[in-house]
Amino acid sequence: MTLGLLTTTKELIAHLKALRNDDNVAAMTRFRIATETAFGISNPDLQRIARQIGRNHARALELWKTGLRDARMVAIYTAEPEHMTRSQAAEWAADFNSWEIVDAAADLFTELEQWQALVTQFAGDEREYVRRAAFAMIAGACVHNKSEPDSTFLDFLALIERHATDPRNFVRKAVNWALRNIGKRNLHCHGPALDCAERLAAGDNKTERWIGREAVTELTSEKSLARLRKSATA
Repeated sequence: MTLGLLTTTKELIAHLKALRNDDNVAAMTRFRIATETAFGISNPDLQRIARQIGRNHARALELWKTGLRDARMVAIYTAEPEHMTRSQAAEWAADFNSWEIVDAAADLFTELEQWQALVTQFAGDEREYVRRAAFAMIAGACVHNKSEPDSTFLDFLALIERHATDPRNFVRKAVNWALRNIGKRNLHCHGPALDCAERLAAGDNKTERWIGREAVTELTSEKSLARLRKSATA
C-alpha cells in the first residue's frame, strides 16, 4: 500500500503485519528486546515508514495504545513533542517493557519543554524501565540538546550518585551511560563528571564501584581526552 499523511492507524497496522519477519523476531530476543508483540521490522525500516507517513500526534497516541512493539516505535518516531504533555509521557513510560523502547522514547522526551522535570520524576520511580528512561534521557540530551546550559547536566550528577547503587542491569547501565556522556560533553563538564566517577569507584557498593570504574576508564582514555581538546579549540 501507499503510505502518506492520511494513512490511518488501522491501515498502518495492516501494513506492519504484512512486513512480519520471524527471523528478525528471533534475532531480537538475543538482544533482550521484548518480542511478545513484535513483527520483527528493523528500526531503519520503521524510521523510513515514519518519514512516509509524517508526524501526527493524535495518530501516534493511537499507535501507542495498540501495545504492538513496531507500532509503538512508529508512534515514537511520529509523535509531535510540542504537543506531547508530561502526563502523556508518563503514561507511555508506565508501559515500558524493553530497553529498546525506552531509549527511543527517551530521545523524544528530551524534546519536551519540561524534560528536566520528567528526568527527576522518572528517576524517583521504582520501576526498572521507567528509571532507566531518566538516565537514558540525560545521556541523549548531553548529545542532542546543544543549547542546554552545562549547569543542567552538572546538576544531574547528584541524581546519578543517588541512584548509582541500583543493581538492576538496565538501570546501572543507563546511569553509567549518563555519567560518561556528561563527562564527554565538553571540558567544562569533564572535570566534575570525572570527580563523580572517582567517588563512585571508591565507594562501598559493588554497583556504584562498577559504574565509577567504567566511567573513569572512558573519561581518562586518550581518545576521549583528544576529542574534548579538539572540540574546545574548534
